[in-house]
Amino acid sequence: MTATARLTLLSVIVAVAALLLVFELLRRRRLREKYAVIWVFIAVATLVVAIFPHLLDFVATAIGIRTPSNLLFFGSLLVLFAVSLQLSREVGLLEEQTRRLAEETGALRLRVEALEQSVRSSELATPRVDP
Repeated sequence: MTATARLTLLSVIVAVAALLLVFELLRRRRLREKYAVIWVFIAVATLVVAIFPHLLDFVATAIGIRTPSNLLFFGSLLVLFAVSLQLSREVGLLEEQTRRLAEETGALRLRVEALEQSVRSSELATPRVDP
């Protein structure tokens, strides 16, 4: 088996394993659908490039990149940037939601304490009448 054939086989195995992992995480509800889409896309693209390596040569030549591996690295960089940007956006939204929930919890705690104080005050002010 040549080195190219071994690399193709390894790439196919990794891509299929990635697809299986994504579907298993979805099945166990450990991964949300909106994040699974990007990982399925990446795994399928890896599978296509592994099965048809000349496609990478064609695309690289078409857009003016001399070495197909440079196109692969550039594409990987773009994907990592997009995922990082998306996760940063999600973290920002979650921080805002956490802050808002903490403020609401504090306000509700103050209201409960005021109501408890009001109930205690009214119990002390109301004389008991024993039958």
